[in-house]
Amino acid sequence: MHAGLVLALLAAAMSATAAKADEFLSSDGVRLHYSVQGAGETIVLVPGWTMPASIWAPQIDYLSKRYRVVAFDPRSQGESAIARGGHNMDRRAQDIGELIERLGVPRVVLAGWSLGVLEALAYVRAQGDARVSALVLVDNSVGEDPPPKPGKGTFFTRLRNERAKTVANFVREMFHSAPSPAYLDALAAEAMKTPLEASIDLLTIKQSREFWRAAIYGTAKPVLYVVTPRLKGQAENLQRKRPATRTAVFEGAGHALFVDEPARFNTLLDEFLAEFLR
Repeated sequence: MHAGLVLALLAAAMSATAAKADEFLSSDGVRLHYSVQGAGETIVLVPGWTMPASIWAPQIDYLSKRYRVVAFDPRSQGESAIARGGHNMDRRAQDIGELIERLGVPRVVLAGWSLGVLEALAYVRAQGDARVSALVLVDNSVGEDPPPKPGKGTFFTRLRNERAKTVANFVREMFHSAPSPAYLDALAAEAMKTPLEASIDLLTIKQSREFWRAAIYGTAKPVLYVVTPRLKGQAENLQRKRPATRTAVFEGAGHALFVDEPARFNTLLDEFLAEFLR
């Protein structure tokens, strides 16, 4: 396992007693779980497809020394309840809005990774940015040019036919480093909690690229956009055309770049927050 990841996970485990677990019922009756650690400006962390909020462990431990860090398990993920429905952008964005209401703060820094990027942008598009002080968007397209290369188109088929193997491969390929087999197995087990059809519904995204572009250009709030090389062109265009944007490309990291290179990511986020939350 990457040395930085080992240290981050050990530190997170040592400070776990400082985290408070909480939950609430969504407006459609689903129990949604989140944890809170630290004090100060509130940062909400939203994980990606089928992943638990605990994947943000290196950030929770680091940021909670200066901020109030809220790690959110979306419906049918992590410690949240398995939902019968609502596995779509509109409902998941509404869940984020209801979480922010539950937290009872005027504004939050909203950070999303992978599918969480789209859910954060869907929230801003649907409910506006009055409750958002800044956006942190990690490694997904924001509708800018150039569009990402299309996938092979067989992922859903593989999920249906060999789900355990497909999920295990997906988890392993999120990292450029080599996390321990136990860590990968634990993440894969978390991903398998999400029912098969729900996991497919989450990736059946009906919104166009123009929808996401309108969302990010429709807000003047500060944005930190952190990507791997496949989205470098989008980051460059966004940086050039949109004020109050900071970008970074993690050339040697995998999709879970904040786990692959936690020290760099944490420093980058800390500097962004220090600049824009004065």
